[in-house]
Amino acid sequence: MKFSTALALVTWGTTSSIGHSYASPKIHLNGSSSSSLSPSSSLSFVSRSSSSCRHRRHSLETNTRLSFPFVSYSPRGGAMDDCPSAMNPSTSGSTTALSAVSQQQQQQQVTMDSLVAEYITQENWDILSERGQVALSNLIRGDAEIQAQKHVYANWPEQGVEDEGKQKLTEQLADLDASYPGGLEAYLSKARVLLRESADGTNPFAEFEASVPTGESLSYDSPVPDNHTGMTFTQAEQKGLTGIKDVAFVLVAGGLGERLGYSGIKLSLETNLLTNKSYLEIYVKYIQAMQHMAEVKTGEKNVRIPLVIMTSGDTDPLTRKLLKENDNFGMEEGQIQIVCQDKVAALKDCNAGLNMMDPWTIETKPHGHGDVHHLLLREGHIDQWEEEGRKHVIFLQDTNALVINSILPTLGVSIEKGFDMNSICIPRLAGEAAGAIARLEHKTDPEKSLVINVEYNQLDPLLKTQGDCKGDVADPATGFSPYPGNANNIVIALEAYAKTLRGEDQGVVVEFVNPKYKDATRTEFKKATRLECMMQDIPKLFQKELGSDVNIGFTMFDRWFTFSPAKNSLESGIEAVEKGSIAPGTMSSAESDKYIQNQRKLKHAGMDVDITEEKDLVKIGGIPVTPGPRIVICPGFAITQEEIMKKIQGGTITKRSSLVLEGQQLNVKNLQLDGALIIRAAPYCEVEVDGLVVKNEGCVLEEIPEGADVEEAVRIRGYTMAKKEIKEIIISEPGKYFIGEDGVVKKIE
Repeated sequence: MKFSTALALVTWGTTSSIGHSYASPKIHLNGSSSSSLSPSSSLSFVSRSSSSCRHRRHSLETNTRLSFPFVSYSPRGGAMDDCPSAMNPSTSGSTTALSAVSQQQQQQQVTMDSLVAEYITQENWDILSERGQVALSNLIRGDAEIQAQKHVYANWPEQGVEDEGKQKLTEQLADLDASYPGGLEAYLSKARVLLRESADGTNPFAEFEASVPTGESLSYDSPVPDNHTGMTFTQAEQKGLTGIKDVAFVLVAGGLGERLGYSGIKLSLETNLLTNKSYLEIYVKYIQAMQHMAEVKTGEKNVRIPLVIMTSGDTDPLTRKLLKENDNFGMEEGQIQIVCQDKVAALKDCNAGLNMMDPWTIETKPHGHGDVHHLLLREGHIDQWEEEGRKHVIFLQDTNALVINSILPTLGVSIEKGFDMNSICIPRLAGEAAGAIARLEHKTDPEKSLVINVEYNQLDPLLKTQGDCKGDVADPATGFSPYPGNANNIVIALEAYAKTLRGEDQGVVVEFVNPKYKDATRTEFKKATRLECMMQDIPKLFQKELGSDVNIGFTMFDRWFTFSPAKNSLESGIEAVEKGSIAPGTMSSAESDKYIQNQRKLKHAGMDVDITEEKDLVKIGGIPVTPGPRIVICPGFAITQEEIMKKIQGGTITKRSSLVLEGQQLNVKNLQLDGALIIRAAPYCEVEVDGLVVKNEGCVLEEIPEGADVEEAVRIRGYTMAKKEIKEIIISEPGKYFIGEDGVVKKIE
């Protein structure tokens, strides 16, 4: 049986230059030469049994490297060194045994053939490791017809000159081979197809017509049930509570904060200057609050909800450091696990030529958060969650703290409607640089129709080819686009997810390429490009594996309730505001929106609180933010509407005030606040606050003077918080307490 090396290892769905499937044939790559592979070795990647992954899980501290069954040498050096979760067959007992034929083939590969000898001298060949020889040979033989990579391997200096560079290059080639399903040849072959389609301007939606999908809509303060589920927000939230002990969380965190003007990892950024709690701590504390709620609702003890964080070579060391320095923010050993995604080769031209940073270093770039699906399967988490009886997987992005509010009601809708995938959505402004959820109806084959995210730069051209041809315009009745905006946080049913991931593609979602061309000839790039993939494109795999049986929907919430990501620098935000944007997406706007959200929650509970409207915003550091009150409701105080309604009774907070509430058994009645107040009660501390009066100088936001020396995490906001006077009540000893008008803490029991 004859296969090309790439053909034996990979098939994929054809995509357009911007990543949406217009057909899904299996494309067999034709390499320049063929090798005899046994059927078992050629299919080992796509036929791995679920049990073979079970022992490959690793906790935060574990440095075990894992193996693809089609790679026979351990990856080392290059970009792989940055990721402790990268693969190393030498430390994994799960490496699929190669057949005798396959072993013989690999021995033959390290013997330099005549094609390789045209470019590489025997002396240079001999200084390379076996895995380096295999990778170099694969590159040269795969490039025989196209000759797009000669700048990588041709004209090497004689042995003894720059030998370390030669070894470094071939080790990096071996790493790139090992880290991509099908190897580097598969990656380059796929890239050439996509780059050709991009240059030709292939329309990814030629066979589709977009329509507004059917979905659910829930409003925090509305008692009116949704038309489709027949559920109110409160009912959906309560339904979600029935399933929280059986979920797993996945946090996608592969990017640095460079776009924000921050050199560290985004997870370490403080969500607000009042509590100074980071995004990662907020997510962990929310999961811990869910665990407590699950124990209360079910009567079970020691409920533990796992969290998997996907890092990259850029963020992995800093993420581990952040967790270690903070003792995992209180989570148990092994409860947080990390999977590290690999980078992919950067491409310099339409023939997918590898872009070199220097003669011996290939430039690599992030592949995208779509890697998360394959990594969860590869690292054995899917198997583990099934064994534990989990039912849903919840995917979060790194810097949108508001989204935690919508998790429970979205889970409730998923349970009620039997959704295999449920996207959290918001009303979307027409033309906004945010993806939209649409139903794509295939013109000839209904089986190919699907509900999926369509990126904003694709939506307008698509809509201009159909209907009234007006494009991405607002609905006059609502002022918003009729297509719901994708917040890119997802709830997926584990049963359908596991079946899909174990299919032919092993969770490798459809990729796309988005080169920036120098001119209209579309032949040269402004800078190197690469293949990318997106987490939200998983519906394409669902459709492929489950067909028309897959049930994909969305749940829409008010923007104030669930969406205010921090993604743009202060300078970019100011520019956007000057152009009329009301959503600059800066750290300062994200912090402000967090305060405003909690104003609304306390107002709904019956407290006298001013709610900041758009007209009330004041510019500080060039970004419109709330003048106050600044309110933080910690997950340890309440995560549901029902809890807030029970724990808050009456009271008044002035506009200039700041308030932090934390405590599972903390109840606040008739609070009179004009200033700043923080109340924290530890677990097993039952605290009743009734009639407390607080008046002090409070906290004030102050613009950062030009040229002032402030830390980076504060500078990107454009202001500091002057904490002039705060009444702080901290109760840590278990017991029952009462706090009255005078603020004196009295222990009752």
